[in-house]
Amino acid sequence: MKEITVEELQTLKNPAIIDIRSPIEFKDGSIPEAINIPLFTDKEREEIGTIYKHEGQAAAKWRAMEFVSHKIPSLLNQIKEAMSNGEELVIHCWRGGMRSKAVVTFLEFAGIYAMRLTGGYKAYRQYILQQIPAMFPERAVVLHGLTGVGKTEVLKNLKSLGYPILDLEEMAAHRGSIFGTIGLGEGNNQKIFDSLLYKGLSEIKGSAYFVMEAESKRIGKAVQPEELMDRKMKGINIYIHTPIEQRVKQLVNEYVLPYQNEPWYHDQISIGIEKILRRIKDNEMKKALLQTLENKDYQEMIGILLEHYYDPRYDHATLEYDGRFIDVYAEDSNDASMKVMGEIDNLIVKKKEVFEGKI
Repeated sequence: MKEITVEELQTLKNPAIIDIRSPIEFKDGSIPEAINIPLFTDKEREEIGTIYKHEGQAAAKWRAMEFVSHKIPSLLNQIKEAMSNGEELVIHCWRGGMRSKAVVTFLEFAGIYAMRLTGGYKAYRQYILQQIPAMFPERAVVLHGLTGVGKTEVLKNLKSLGYPILDLEEMAAHRGSIFGTIGLGEGNNQKIFDSLLYKGLSEIKGSAYFVMEAESKRIGKAVQPEELMDRKMKGINIYIHTPIEQRVKQLVNEYVLPYQNEPWYHDQISIGIEKILRRIKDNEMKKALLQTLENKDYQEMIGILLEHYYDPRYDHATLEYDGRFIDVYAEDSNDASMKVMGEIDNLIVKKKEVFEGKI
């Protein structure tokens, strides 16, 4: 049985990584691109743990065998189906214990070659936490702008053209404002965020700079590492300006039109508005927001929130940053993307030393 270390896993071009932990373990944190084919259900895993605690290891192993024995053909078929193009097959569990050893043994009997990840997911997480602090490029280009200017769209446009970007909101599965997780589920926890951050940093390895949004230290359920915060605060700042009419349109297109007919949508917006109402003292504003909520007039609601709630709070945050701000005035996110690329290209061509940390 061949074992592979986490370091060696990083050298494989396109491995088929099979995570055989229970669904609840996988949901709590996983290796990006890994496929969950659980050996035990959540309930089975819980029962085995209880037996182990009260009756000992031998009894727990016997019960595990009872659960697994009839599953083996289906399990192996699922793993075979998950493989394509002859990738190297890597099996892992929580810490490289009996679960992954058993599955690799089953695969060997079936004539399928597989490697077992030494230390399992636990070793992977320890490894990436050690690596992340030293992986950040020297300089950050930080995108600023009021809610709705399309910073996320700018990042995606830049990435499609090969610019080195870190989309932290995507990694956290959380966006700012009351619309935070609409369309993104419940948001990613710290383990998933760290895994996606490591993956993102690996993809821009060797770059002298990276582009990111001006996020708060906490994004939903996740917290940025200190090294990233340091790069952000000392970065090159680009402030995007677009007309408020365009910002409202941007937010309606992004957060309202795709979801407004979903049964959960209005309730989720209501929860967000309730949180905001607890923070404001202006009774007229409260009344206006409640009226838009009752009428389900989300466009009008967004306009009020931008002008009277989010905009006044944003500019104060920019005072925390070192260095000057480069202003970019654009009609929409596509126009902003072109102008941001122009500013970055100008810095690279004329001031390459900026990105090399020389000035």
